[in-house]
Amino acid sequence: MRTESFLSLNPQGFHRVVYHEWGAVENQRVLVCVHGLARNSRDFDELALALSRDFRVVCPDIVGRGQSDWLPSGSPYELGQYINDMVALLARLKVERVDWLGTSMGGLIGMLMAAMPNSPIQRLVLNDIGPFISQACLQRIGDYVGLDQRFGSLEAVENYLRDIYADFGQLEDRQWQHLAQHSARQCVEQGAEEGTEQWALHYDPVIGDYSRQAAGEDVDLWALWQQIQCRQLLIWGERSDVLERQTVERMQQNPALSLLSYPQLGHAPSLMETGQIQSVIDWFRNHPAES
Repeated sequence: MRTESFLSLNPQGFHRVVYHEWGAVENQRVLVCVHGLARNSRDFDELALALSRDFRVVCPDIVGRGQSDWLPSGSPYELGQYINDMVALLARLKVERVDWLGTSMGGLIGMLMAAMPNSPIQRLVLNDIGPFISQACLQRIGDYVGLDQRFGSLEAVENYLRDIYADFGQLEDRQWQHLAQHSARQCVEQGAEEGTEQWALHYDPVIGDYSRQAAGEDVDLWALWQQIQCRQLLIWGERSDVLERQTVERMQQNPALSLLSYPQLGHAPSLMETGQIQSVIDWFRNHPAES
């Protein structure tokens, strides 16, 4: 794994975006993997390693998460900013065509980019996200994302993640520990006793504001989604409240879309389990990009 970064622009100045990559730099087959709202690039470590046999895999920390900078106060965390940053990433990589895999928010970014004229995205994998998200779901997400919580140990962080991300599936202990290690940052609290550990989740608490502001109505991107021309793979945790059955059934009317569903999972399949990873590899190998 290699770690790189670049500067991108927000309304108040520049910020640094960090990304990790696997595979040969000279490989022209580039796959960009983008995480969910409150997650970070290290969720894809196992998937990226496996896919690096076929791709140069690039996994960014979206601004405000992981090792990337936080935006200055007053600069909103919104999809337009994320798209601008991802365009800057593609310019940094010096590629004109990419495949895209996005979990939740990462899939929304991919959908918006894939729907644009002359899009660089040639194949799109959507992990438990579609063109419709209900108001009730947005409210649920807004209730927990961005809470500025503190934890007394990494073990406490791990227990918290096991609880709120139970729908990820039956991960191994080492995988939960990996998520905890990269989902938390150590912080120093004013007035805390010397030697007292304090951990916070590794994102700017303000990232949840966009979800809370949008929670007054459904997100409806059907008109935009219909503009997407590339091949798509939809990964669905059937217990998900983010990607509802009615949305999946409507998406299946598109002949360019393949469906991979998991009845026992919710939002979102972790893509850390061996079978899930192999299914993604097989889809890419069996569905070449259209020239």
